[in-house]
Amino acid sequence: MDFSGRAVLITGGTKGIGFVIAERFLAAGAEVAVGGRNEPQVLPAAGGRTAHFVPADIRDATAAAGLVAEAADRLGRLDVLVNNAGGSPDADAATVSPRFVERIVALNLLAPFYVAQPANAVMQEQETGGSIINIGSVSAHDPQPGTAAYTAAKAGLLALTRALALEWSPRVRVNHVTVGLIRTEAAAHVYGADGGAAVAGLIPMGRMAVPDDVANTCLYLASDLASYVTGADLAVHGGGEVPARYVATHLDQGQVSEHDGNRSP
Repeated sequence: MDFSGRAVLITGGTKGIGFVIAERFLAAGAEVAVGGRNEPQVLPAAGGRTAHFVPADIRDATAAAGLVAEAADRLGRLDVLVNNAGGSPDADAATVSPRFVERIVALNLLAPFYVAQPANAVMQEQETGGSIINIGSVSAHDPQPGTAAYTAAKAGLLALTRALALEWSPRVRVNHVTVGLIRTEAAAHVYGADGGAAVAGLIPMGRMAVPDDVANTCLYLASDLASYVTGADLAVHGGGEVPARYVATHLDQGQVSEHDGNRSP
């Protein structure tokens, strides 16, 4: 895909999945700005270009608007926004503090809107419009223990995506990516001592996603190939998870295969 002449802003683009998304857009010819609270030691670079860094805490609406304004000024336009910033540590819903809930909802639901609103204002004035991509989570569809606030915020992000797609079409397309388990160096310890090998066996595709899987999806949604796609929720989760009843039945029968993450005894 050729993104030459296009300008892309990625929140949370200084590390993890956002960093790889930035690299892929740069490699495809785009000019890229990445937002984050702290200046990184290394910026995404590819194709002879390096991403521009714009500091901002997007949980603050004024700072989010400033991020979009500075990115559009540096890049000369704004064609693509990837709302990637988000996340949450696990927390017990029975004891978690109101302050924690507020911060998680602010980061995962309010902040994407705070950035999308001024981005839309820029894109609506461009003849070619623009594309906004919200990075969501399987938690919006399938809650996990310890993720009540995060799940609620991500479910809200999915609904927000559909609402904005209705209001901002046809000039600005707004889509959502449902992301499943991602294999990253920082998250390897979360998936067990084997780094996630057993967990991967519970995914129909037989592996966890890597950041490139998400980045490739963003390139598609931002490209002309997706010119009629808006309000969509594109699942990048390898088919979800094998149902527990299937795994339990096969464990009882001693017939668990390598696909299930274990060998038969």
